[in-house]
Amino acid sequence: MTQADRLQPGDPFPAFALPDAAGQTHQLGDYAGRYVVLYAYPKDDTPGCTREACDFRDSAALRELGVQILGVSADDAASHQRFAEKFSLPFPLLTDAGGDFLAGIGAFGEKNSYGKVTQGLSAPPSSLTRKASWSKAGWRSRWTATPTPSLTLSAATRRPTHE
Repeated sequence: MTQADRLQPGDPFPAFALPDAAGQTHQLGDYAGRYVVLYAYPKDDTPGCTREACDFRDSAALRELGVQILGVSADDAASHQRFAEKFSLPFPLLTDAGGDFLAGIGAFGEKNSYGKVTQGLSAPPSSLTRKASWSKAGWRSRWTATPTPSLTLSAATRRPTHE
């Protein structure tokens, strides 16, 4: 997948229907009118992914805004349940078993790690990430290109796009 194929700022966010650890299906339309942060991560219970999940869990700013956090990876429901229980994660972890949704947003595909080609969560040498901050002037966000070893796609919106 090329950078041009990846989800870009201003693109409508693709519709999804993904199950959580309890088997409940979550769809973008379920969160209409709410702030939503959907983040993609490679694997449950790994150091970087655990740190990221716990940062979302512990974010007072996101709680104050009533933001709904959704994590998504290709891990199965049982793995998500163990991970969520172990770290008291209060938000759903969604399963994208075949990686189709993640591929559709440009986060899953072929990657090369030390000469070994595999399928998984991927990031280009420079990823597009959204930086958000809260100030007295209100909620501000901007998109920046930054070198990063892993990709986190975050979207905060009041009016999710529906297909």
